[in-house]
Amino acid sequence: MQGRMLISALSRGSAPLARRAFQSFLQCNARHQHRFQPINCRSLSTLPNLPLFRALQDHDQSSLAVIHSASSRSFTYGNLVADVVRAKERLLACAGGQQGGLAGERVAFLAENSYDYVVTLLSILASDAIALPLSPAFPVGELKYIMDNSQAKVLVATEKYAAKAQDILKAGLEREPILEVKEKIKTGASISDQVSLQDIVQESRGGMMLYTSGTTNRPKGVLIPQSALTAQAASLLEAWKYSPEDRLLHLLPLHHIHGTVNAIVTPILAGSSIEFMFPFNTDAVWKRLAAPFLPASSASKITFLTAVPTIYNRLLSSFPSLSPDVQEAAKKGIAPENLRLNISGSAALPTPTKQAWQDLSNGNVLLERFGMTEVGMAISCGLDFADRVDGSVGWALPSVEARLVDTETNEVIQPGEEYDANGREREGEIQLRGPTIFREYWANEKATKEAFVDSDDGKSKWFKTGDVATRRVVEHAGKGTSGDWAQGPMYFIQGRLSVDIIKTGGEKVSALEVERELLSLPQVSEAAVVGLPSEQWGQKVAAVVVLDAEKAASTGRNGKPWGALDMRRALKDRLATYKMPQEMKVLNGPIPRNAMGKVNKKTLVKEVFGI
Repeated sequence: MQGRMLISALSRGSAPLARRAFQSFLQCNARHQHRFQPINCRSLSTLPNLPLFRALQDHDQSSLAVIHSASSRSFTYGNLVADVVRAKERLLACAGGQQGGLAGERVAFLAENSYDYVVTLLSILASDAIALPLSPAFPVGELKYIMDNSQAKVLVATEKYAAKAQDILKAGLEREPILEVKEKIKTGASISDQVSLQDIVQESRGGMMLYTSGTTNRPKGVLIPQSALTAQAASLLEAWKYSPEDRLLHLLPLHHIHGTVNAIVTPILAGSSIEFMFPFNTDAVWKRLAAPFLPASSASKITFLTAVPTIYNRLLSSFPSLSPDVQEAAKKGIAPENLRLNISGSAALPTPTKQAWQDLSNGNVLLERFGMTEVGMAISCGLDFADRVDGSVGWALPSVEARLVDTETNEVIQPGEEYDANGREREGEIQLRGPTIFREYWANEKATKEAFVDSDDGKSKWFKTGDVATRRVVEHAGKGTSGDWAQGPMYFIQGRLSVDIIKTGGEKVSALEVERELLSLPQVSEAAVVGLPSEQWGQKVAAVVVLDAEKAASTGRNGKPWGALDMRRALKDRLATYKMPQEMKVLNGPIPRNAMGKVNKKTLVKEVFGI
């Protein structure tokens, strides 16, 4: 195909088209097994004229963009611009070579937490395509579902995950994608030509798609357009004041909104530097936080840390085991004058954890916020310590509109109506709207329609979060010291409308999805999956099952009766680790159900687990 494009372009005398076709012809020769060898071609050096790429171009090109803690490999913004341009052109070439050929297409990718991930993500966005990050920790079965549902055109993998990418292809996908395996970027590229910004003739079709467990049986693809990504980052930039002086320590997985928008897209928009340290290791984190305050160290201090409550709990638990000199230096590292901002999110923050961190850090208060895949960050406490109120997630962020809708009457709880006639706080579902909201659930019109409700003011629809909250004025907070947006009554999360959503260690699990997999096992005749309280994880996944006596009698390990360990072994290749039930209770009789055949899970938890 590339050869025909090249001949056609040359015959028409189109030098730019010929150059693109020739580059496509050469760069994809490995995939098509051509006999030609690649040669150096002059880069087209263009990026789309969008806010994220304008910011990339405007940053000090010599300033640090990404560094790796373990290897100390570092890359400047100049490297990043050059490598994104090169990756974008290679991606375009391997997808057919035509300008705009990837617009709106899904490009899935497997990459470790690294500079390579950042380059890959930005190159997909620069191609006006939809970036679909895959979790390398997911079993092939789950990744196959995501690939089939998204109908991805391209699958990009770093060398580390080339074998996993091949396994996905071997699983038999509905649409076989173009596979590109990328070599690890060891030294950042440099570019001789000035990178130019090119206007997108039509409305951008690019963005990002993340899969989230919902109340349906299967994960849903959340399509976040490029405009919403920009709006989410701009909102955080205003509220949390990212700057080029910030060094963010990145400890999070990258198939979630927290790890991508909060900890990659926004700091890049601001010109901050990102330091990758993954997978999470308590001793390594403490030593890194302590490093700038140890003798003969030239390490830069960490100014920005965002994590889930589980990480803070584990850090606090491991602190006593550190050597005295590291303990002293680490305390300085997390003190307010050095660690400018420490954020906790993705799950409820226990008050003892918040207090213990404050005590250890000499007064640094964890900032809590509320967000989800569909909306990015929507509500947040403020930078002023007085605006970080225990148990509250704060106020609607800049550009976000939030309201509460009474869970019993379905009426909007207007300001000043937060208490009923008996003086009791009214609970309401949080509903949101604004430029940060996602566009749709991919290929799921029914779920998209059900997720929104019409407005009564003629403006855009409201997104129903499924999270329940109360709202109240806190006397010493909300005075505007953190910004005009941080004023008035604050939001306090109460839980989920649906008991079928379990939040464990910052991850959201669909109980129905786990039940479906359990029921696919021949030994299980009935199953109900519930969330149990967990000091370490917030909630943990538990299964209540009724077994088929005959099939479970001797199908366990070594011919023994089938049990919890056998369940975990059977689900290993079907469910991600965090979705796996940590407890299993076997009932002798049927699971209690109501007249409609539904299980009252709140009652079940009390009866079976005594909670």
